[in-house]
Amino acid sequence: MTQTNLALAFGILIFLSISCSQTSDFELEKQRILELHHAQRDYHFEKDSIRFANQLSDDFISVNRGKITYPDSEETISRYNSYFSSVQFIKWDDLAKPIIRFSEDGTMAYTIVDKIVTVEYENENGETEVGETHFSWTAIYKKHADEWKIDCVTSTEEPSN
Repeated sequence: MTQTNLALAFGILIFLSISCSQTSDFELEKQRILELHHAQRDYHFEKDSIRFANQLSDDFISVNRGKITYPDSEETISRYNSYFSSVQFIKWDDLAKPIIRFSEDGTMAYTIVDKIVTVEYENENGETEVGETHFSWTAIYKKHADEWKIDCVTSTEEPSN
């Protein structure tokens, strides 16, 4: 083997090892984001608005119902405390596996979620009702140090009944 061929083979080997390393790194990061996604379900059933809000960055932006808001942690906790205390979750399930994509440098990612949520709640007459809503959203994650935080969520919903 000539020196040129040897150098070319060595270069290809380095390229492949870097490519494989990035792929495995992205797979590891994908698992970390999926763990955060699944934890959100637990936070709903456990009615844990604090741990839910802790997944959000300090610069969190919400796009929902035609409005762009910048709720701080206290506002988010208060909003979810109110929501969690008014319902009993029956279902908070993905209809499809979340789609997860990463920026080329691995510092940002997004998930696209398709979920059905079924809750039991008391209506204005004091009667128990069951409501079901089909939600779809995009969550944008940003890596802060070695931790993923949600920077933005754009959400849509369609009542099922």
